Amino acid sequence: MSFFGFGQSAELELVLSDAESRRRVEHKTEEGKKEKYFLFYDGETVSGRVVLTLKHLNKRLEHQGIKVEFIGQIELYYDRGNHHEFVSLVKDLARPGEFTQSQTFDFEFTHVEKPYESYTGQNVKLRYFLRATVSRRLNDVVKEMDIVVHTLSTYPELNSSIKMEVGIEDCLHIEFEYNKSKYHLKDVIVGKIYFLLVRIKIKHMEIDIIKRETTGTGPNVYHENDTIAKYEIMDGAPVRGESIPIRLFLAGYELTPTMRDINKKFSVRYYLNLVLIDEEERRYFKQQAQDKIKFLCIEKGLKKSLHKGGTLPQCKGRV
Repeated sequence: MSFFGFGQSAELELVLSDAESRRRVEHKTEEGKKEKYFLFYDGETVSGRVVLTLKHLNKRLEHQGIKVEFIGQIELYYDRGNHHEFVSLVKDLARPGEFTQSQTFDFEFTHVEKPYESYTGQNVKLRYFLRATVSRRLNDVVKEMDIVVHTLSTYPELNSSIKMEVGIEDCLHIEFEYNKSKYHLKDVIVGKIYFLLVRIKIKHMEIDIIKRETTGTGPNVYHENDTIAKYEIMDGAPVRGESIPIRLFLAGYELTPTMRDINKKFSVRYYLNLVLIDEEERRYFKQQAQDKIKFLCIEKGLKKSLHKGGTLPQCKGRV
């Protein structure tokens, strides 16, 4: 960039060393659109080059230094301008001086810790990005490149089922059971609902997956609920002793892993909500902390293999 059109102007480009072979995935932007970004996991090295291109030949570009940064940060939308950085790595590429021709600088951030999942929500955004900067007295030249990070989990040793009894005294008594409480993102929720007492005219039953995003702390806590899925499991009146099977395939829904107290800034939790509707359009539903389910991206031994320079396996919990 030039100041009032005078002096040398330049452009920056960030190029990953494995850009041709690295997988790209879709990720939702703050505007709600989906764009493709390079995918990384915790422990992977991030390397590449910064390309500085001068726009005018035979003109000097004076600078106060060139650097590249790898940054992980959380931004709360109600507190814009305050970026909470949990990863901040810097590589100096050139000392103060001047250039008369275009330059290329290599960089490498080795075995970078990326502890959290990339996330764009209703009130918060967690992003990772590379930023190259040519420092100048009046106007810096800056280029950023976002990447997406997926966190992976090992298979849980304990994965207990969810069982509950709910009802309305002398009107309705049902039991429902789900086969487990922790699922990977492409899993199937299998369960069954038993009708022990039915004295109201039920015409419809569904299961909803509710995502609850919590941001802030203390008095400044915000909860945002979003219904991710509505799955009809019954159309018509059940009778006493009847059981309804449930098979809910998660692959078709836009889910993220469960996130708990991420950097003390936000959480994302999921709930199964059982909804019954009678012939007078009255709604009966049950949702408690016991109904809480956890979504995981599963791959055994990933962190160990990465930090020891091993190859990267495919994640079974994602497409």
